[in-house]
Amino acid sequence: MAVGQLPQVEIVGRIRKQLDGFVGEKMRLKANMGRCKIIEREGVLEETHPNLFVVRVEEKRNRCRRVSYSYADVLTKTVELSNPDNGESLIPWLM
Repeated sequence: MAVGQLPQVEIVGRIRKQLDGFVGEKMRLKANMGRCKIIEREGVLEETHPNLFVVRVEEKRNRCRRVSYSYADVLTKTVELSNPDNGESLIPWLM
């Protein structure tokens, strides 16, 4: 069954399961914050929860910050996750 034919709840569940496998790994995060503001950062996936996931990103001057996003943000492509080394999507089946 194609991704477009699955109920959104099932797709969100698949995204969560896939991200569970990336806990502790580095990733590149591209988030569309609205009004033409796009933030790109690198960080480590720290935790996955039933409704959201947490990424620890490094800021300027060696400061760390934790940001969280929902799986629906990934589904709607508001947030894109990729491999920091080669730029490939971490969830290629969603494209």
